Amino acid sequence: MNLTIEQAKEQLYYLQKKAAAYEHALGLIYYDGSTCAPKGTAQNRAQSLSVLSEEIYKITTDEKNIELLEFLDENKEKLNEKERRMVYLLLKDIREMRKIPMVEYVEYEQLLAIADDVWHTAKQENNFELFAPYLEKIFETNKRFAMYVEPGKDPYDYCLSKFEEGLNKKTLDEFFSKVRNGIVPLLKKISQVPQVDDSIRRGSFPEKQQEELSYYLMKLIGLDLDHVGLSTTEHPFTTSLGSHFDERITTHYHEDDFVSSMYSVIHEGGHALYDTGSADDLAYTVLDGGMYMSIHESQSRFYENIIGRNKEFCEYVFPFLQKLFPDEMKGKTAGDLFKAVNKAEPSLIRTEADELTYSLHVMVRYELEKKVMAGEIEVKDLPEEWNRLYKEYLGVDVPDDKHGVLQDSHWSGGLIGYFPSYALGNAYGAQFLNKMKQTVDFEKCIREGNFEPINIWNRENIWQYGGLYTPKEILDRVLGEDFNADYYIEYLNKKVNDIYSV
Repeated sequence: MNLTIEQAKEQLYYLQKKAAAYEHALGLIYYDGSTCAPKGTAQNRAQSLSVLSEEIYKITTDEKNIELLEFLDENKEKLNEKERRMVYLLLKDIREMRKIPMVEYVEYEQLLAIADDVWHTAKQENNFELFAPYLEKIFETNKRFAMYVEPGKDPYDYCLSKFEEGLNKKTLDEFFSKVRNGIVPLLKKISQVPQVDDSIRRGSFPEKQQEELSYYLMKLIGLDLDHVGLSTTEHPFTTSLGSHFDERITTHYHEDDFVSSMYSVIHEGGHALYDTGSADDLAYTVLDGGMYMSIHESQSRFYENIIGRNKEFCEYVFPFLQKLFPDEMKGKTAGDLFKAVNKAEPSLIRTEADELTYSLHVMVRYELEKKVMAGEIEVKDLPEEWNRLYKEYLGVDVPDDKHGVLQDSHWSGGLIGYFPSYALGNAYGAQFLNKMKQTVDFEKCIREGNFEPINIWNRENIWQYGGLYTPKEILDRVLGEDFNADYYIEYLNKKVNDIYSV
């Protein structure tokens, strides 16, 4: 290749900026469709997405770009650590993309745009049969793409590794076995004592005041509102638009329950903190923002649960709740709030699940994805299997598909293999907490509403690196020990014992 290393590096950065611009456009279209777009515009978005996806495919598989990256890879000793990682990831994506026919890649992007719109309708109408044909195509396409890219690998292991490099069923089976053995005895203990009163969260909470609460919480945990926006949607999510300089979070307000949106905002805010905490020199590169979803979920769940459901946090925010909802908070205390948001009982909805039972909800989804990908069940069997597993794992009866198999948006977006990230994130967060407490007075920070020391620790140890390191490398660097789910089980035991005295 007739380029100097410096010229090649300039082209490397330009290639990533160009890709980031296309991803920015794709992200805006998705964000618009999930928030404020008129109901009948899905086909229009699908058309634009197909054209943009085709252009991304062409950029990714262009022979000149491949030649550039291979040249840099051959001279990687002349690159810095970040540049070597960029080249590795770009080549990895290119080699995968080239194995997938362009027409199938574009068709899949179109499918996802329409499937998301159909899922919204199907959920509203409680009509799984409406969504099932699209979900069948999504699972079939993921199986087919897995066979194109890594024909010797289990298709579901391929899907899992897209969200955490190296993750597989064997690792998750062992992890979930430990989680099940740790949580089930706790649930049994709780079932034998009186439940806590959660009436503080029930009442009339106007959307306008809830929105004010959302912005209060965003500022409190340290989000920069000049770079982080808030909107509403059916199923809350967070997305970066082009770079970590433009982050969007979403929530969903329920006027009869303020807690739902409150913790949705804190959860999505944790995602946004991670992304916006990425080092500025990673902007418009493949390393920008958090890359692996288990680490991402460790941050969102850390802020939602370890901080947000902490007793000191409830005491700090309670006066603001009294100001917003004086009638509903009359006669209530911060202690009532603490107990209500930590009430542990089996339930139907994952996003509304308490901290103790949450990972059991994830296990249901993991088992179902695993079975569909292995051909053990078909998509049409999902409602029945969903209901059966909810009865087996959580002891609850699912009344309808809206509160069952249709409750999550992930499958409509093609995120097969994503769900385990939530449970792993819970466990990673507990282990991070143990390490953080060695140098940060965690409880004091929350008691005083000063999140800066916590955020600094996370930024220095996790956020600033974006996608530079794999999850295992992050854990090794931060913890100095292997991943150990025992920290998570110990954390849950302590909290349950504190609340229920069991």
